[in-house]
Amino acid sequence: MKRFLIVVLLLALSVPTLTTAAPTKKKKGPCAPSLAKCPVGGCGGDIDKNLNKRKNIKTAPTGAAKNMTIAEIKALEDPVEGFVKGGKRDMLTAFGEGDLIRVVALALVVRPGSKESCNCGLTGVTNTDNHIVLIDPDDDSPSLEEDEPNSVTAEFTPRVRKRLPDLSRAMLRPLIDDAPNGALKVRVTGLLMFDSEHSLGRHLIRHNNWEIHPIFIMEYCPTGKTCSNTGMANWKHIGE
Repeated sequence: MKRFLIVVLLLALSVPTLTTAAPTKKKKGPCAPSLAKCPVGGCGGDIDKNLNKRKNIKTAPTGAAKNMTIAEIKALEDPVEGFVKGGKRDMLTAFGEGDLIRVVALALVVRPGSKESCNCGLTGVTNTDNHIVLIDPDDDSPSLEEDEPNSVTAEFTPRVRKRLPDLSRAMLRPLIDDAPNGALKVRVTGLLMFDSEHSLGRHLIRHNNWEIHPIFIMEYCPTGKTCSNTGMANWKHIGE
């Protein structure tokens, strides 16, 4: 009898345990090995290639920039009636998308970006955007906590930074930190762009989804100096 029980026990131990293991989710990595090999439409799953092409513009259009205020950007329609994800962006030109604009504002913070389909899901400082929170330049008590819900976003992009490396978080952040009340007066020149991804889905903390994206020029007013919105006196380029 003992021999029988020993045999049964050995057989039980030798039979593999039948368990249903949960399938391991494969982490989704970049869809291009480098930014240089990432197409302007980006890549990934359910993406808007037309939006990505706008985000990935590398050079400014010719001609003078149009002066625009933070208030005017905040007054733009959002959502844009009739616009759908992935749609042609021609109808957005009526609101000014693609215009080269110049805006005076207070910059409250510049944040590191994360992986995005426009940058093929790549990560790291050189492959991601920087998000800048801008508010009205006449705000006399700037506060990130209180003012961000009513802010406008501007972005440095990695493709522009390859040509203009001073347009970076590393250059801008110390200037903001040293500015009175942590609010740096800046003059931003870039393209007006409607971020339809966030308008139609993943909403961000800001007034609306019109951005200055990408930025081609950023100037700042040094502490103790007076800088007019349209004049050249005292404005300094980042990196000077």
